[in-house]
Amino acid sequence: MAQRDRVMRMSVEQPLWRALAGYRVLAMIYAIGLFAAAHDGFTRPWLAIAYLAVLGVWTLATLPQVASAAACTKPFLAVDLAVALTGILITPLADAVQRVHDGGPTLPSIWTAGSVLAFAIKGGWRWAALASTLVAVANLIERGTPARDTVHNVVLVWVASIAIGYVVEVARASERTLARALEIEAATRERERLARDIHDSVLQVLAMVQRRGAVIGGEAAELGRMAGEQEVALRTLVSGGLVPVSRASEDAARDAVVRGAAEDEPDDGPVDLRSLLAPHAGSRVGLAEPGAPVPLAPQAAREVAAAVAAARDNVRRHAGEQARAWILVEDEPDEVIVTVRDDGPGIPEGRLAQAEGEGRLGVAQSIRGRLRDLGGSADVISVPGQGTEVELRVPKHHQQTNDPRGKAEQR
Repeated sequence: MAQRDRVMRMSVEQPLWRALAGYRVLAMIYAIGLFAAAHDGFTRPWLAIAYLAVLGVWTLATLPQVASAAACTKPFLAVDLAVALTGILITPLADAVQRVHDGGPTLPSIWTAGSVLAFAIKGGWRWAALASTLVAVANLIERGTPARDTVHNVVLVWVASIAIGYVVEVARASERTLARALEIEAATRERERLARDIHDSVLQVLAMVQRRGAVIGGEAAELGRMAGEQEVALRTLVSGGLVPVSRASEDAARDAVVRGAAEDEPDDGPVDLRSLLAPHAGSRVGLAEPGAPVPLAPQAAREVAAAVAAARDNVRRHAGEQARAWILVEDEPDEVIVTVRDDGPGIPEGRLAQAEGEGRLGVAQSIRGRLRDLGGSADVISVPGQGTEVELRVPKHHQQTNDPRGKAEQR
């Protein structure tokens, strides 16, 4: 047996996490280098050394935390941002006042951006906006006044982090969309494989049983008839899809969507009329339909299918179980036409009017009434000895009523 197609999932975020880990290490080294170059100007160098020691240990110890989205948890992000904010706020305590007012770098320097970027990669632009805003407030407190260079740096970090967060959201949506598309493709290939296997084995056996049963006769003929019905039902199932690939995949950002044919159509969307008529096919009922979907509003599709069921019941009731019937579906630009024809004895002239006068309203209500409510029509054409033809016409753009009829009444 052929192996199932495997869906390979890729991660567009993983390179970002690796780049972030490298950035944090380099930014930590840069912050230490800035202090080493200007340590003589610090009023409390021991405080700066203590903070940078903590920063170095924290950066190296948390490298596994920034290896993936799963490892980067909310508590880690909160503590990581607290480390950055603490370094900004204690800078005036460790550095000279004049250097702070002249726009000197904070103790964590550009390492703070790595903490904000972690928020952006993990949670998107909203998380990035929150983290960058807190950093902006800390920088303004550290300087005491909103100097031009401080505002410039704050705006730069804010805009860059939000932009990166939005790009990450789009990339994440595209990744999920691609994965769903690959799943649909794999499921479709599996369906085709199963269809080939069933066609080469089960369907051929059922067709042979039907033919041999008809030749032998008696009880074997009944078994052949049942085998023929099962063959048609199984063939319809195979052509309709053995594997449900019917769920729509949407990301919250709504930047990309993959949709498959729904196993259960939504109540407010169009319904493929073919799926509702397929169960009527059998060994003595032929179904001819277009190769493409025949979309109708849900109520209209259900009413047409119920009218077809009523016509089929009339064939069995008045033409006998051995009568053959044919269902033809035509998809016109403005309307859908469904024709049900049989090879029974036909309906004598005036019989429908007589049945309606007797209160037997199968055709009048179950067929004509349904189509009339949809803005369509139902015509019954019958010649004694030549069978009966019921032609159902329903417009595609008719406004539905909110009072659908119940079950079809039988004549």
